[in-house]
Amino acid sequence: MSLPKRAFGATGMELSAISFGGLPMQRCSIKEAVEVLNEALDEGINFIDTARAYTDSEEKIGMVAERRSEFYLASKSMARSADAIYEDVLTSLKLMNTDYIDLYQIHNVKRMEELDVVLGEHGALNGLKKAKEEGKIKHIGITGHSLEVLIKAVKTDEFESVQVPYNFIEQKAAEELFPLARERKMGIIIMKPLGGGQLNEIKLSLRFILQQPDVILIPGMDEVRHVHENLSVLKPYQALNAEEIAKLKAEADIVGENFCRRCAYCMPCPKGIDIPQIFIFQLQYKRYNLVEAIPQRYAAMPVKASACIDCGACEKKCPYNIPIRKRLMEMRELMGDI
Repeated sequence: MSLPKRAFGATGMELSAISFGGLPMQRCSIKEAVEVLNEALDEGINFIDTARAYTDSEEKIGMVAERRSEFYLASKSMARSADAIYEDVLTSLKLMNTDYIDLYQIHNVKRMEELDVVLGEHGALNGLKKAKEEGKIKHIGITGHSLEVLIKAVKTDEFESVQVPYNFIEQKAAEELFPLARERKMGIIIMKPLGGGQLNEIKLSLRFILQQPDVILIPGMDEVRHVHENLSVLKPYQALNAEEIAKLKAEADIVGENFCRRCAYCMPCPKGIDIPQIFIFQLQYKRYNLVEAIPQRYAAMPVKASACIDCGACEKKCPYNIPIRKRLMEMRELMGDI
């Protein structure tokens, strides 16, 4: 099936406007993952994005290697040195049963100091340049959550693509980052199009982002129904009307700006606390008034917020600087330390 394609910067790739985000495939069995991937390809999706950090996501993508000619493939690594990221490229190639990766990205660069390391003589960028010279990868990109860091990275003219969160709640990337990337003919990939699952108006949220004419969306899909639901907004695409925008605004007002995106970078907790799930319960209890259901669900959790030892390991890893320990304490008080 044919889907609308968009030019991906100056790479020469034409990618389906809505493509495949591989992060939630970690929750799938091998059989389920293959079903979802095959359905996505059958429906016309031609770009799959994953990462070394997504546990067995790459391995599962490798299970559809016989269809490799039908899609462009992207992965990414948190490695910061040239040698380490080069080894990660080799691992990605092996796990995904492919001879080359179309786009390899330096993953989640959070601070200026990290960017300096990445760009240095022995940094990850040079490791990817080596892999590109050898034909192991075709294009080099960068991902992150800090607009300040990404803007500086884009201005170096060293990258061919940038991946950033953008949704109805988080629209700041469109102010400076997108114009800079477009000036340099860089591809733009949108992660967190649904705010990490916080936005329930799925179709309206995707349609909002598609108003940006050249971006590629990679919503996560771990069920066949997600494929059909996401792609339905393209058949055909319709711009949002005033009533629909009002619906999104009402939902965004409920969620607020400083919310958990469920990226799970804070995990694992040394004490086994499922931090993202606790924050979901917290939101549902306080803002959706699920005052009976949430205490029951929370009580069933094997490890409660009260297990927090205030070590701060989670906050060091959170790309959004959420005061995790404070919120865990709030949840403990809210639930009466069930």
